[in-house]
Amino acid sequence: MFFGASDLRKGLKILIDGEPHIISDFQFAKPGKGQALYRCKLRNMITGSQFSNTYRSNDKFEKAELEERKMQYLYNQGDEYHFMDTDNYEQLFLTREQLGSNANYMVDNMEVVVLFFGVRPIDISLPIFVNLLVTQADPWARGDTSGTDTKPITVETNYQLNVPPFIEEGDRIQIDTRTGEYVTRVKE
Repeated sequence: MFFGASDLRKGLKILIDGEPHIISDFQFAKPGKGQALYRCKLRNMITGSQFSNTYRSNDKFEKAELEERKMQYLYNQGDEYHFMDTDNYEQLFLTREQLGSNANYMVDNMEVVVLFFGVRPIDISLPIFVNLLVTQADPWARGDTSGTDTKPITVETNYQLNVPPFIEEGDRIQIDTRTGEYVTRVKE
């Protein structure tokens, strides 16, 4: 499917040189004379590289044909993270590099959405909030006057973050996967 530059917007996925790109920022400019200009910041969805480009109103683009599939995260082996398609039970793996910070929030049997370009998996989407077990938390020293009201902890995925001082080892906490920050303690 082809469309013109006037249809560009933030979050749109287009093909450039045969690879899918996502528009991460978009600005429209109409100089006094001449054609309208569309300034875009784009990110290659395969390599992660970013660049800026300006397009004119007569430029044409092809929509990137991407497919989303529900999958279940099974386990990781070194830097390989294994997933299973919940419909046909096919398995695949993604590398830690492909997952980026998403690897910090994944626990066994978690449902995720894997984005495919053709037959190639290129990205995953996690739930916005995940509940993780605190595996290491130093006790908070009462009377600590350093001015900080947080302390560092480690969760079951070995991700480290700062939380309020009342969080203890063995607690289950909710983390926002978009920011990597503590949200609340989960009552069990």
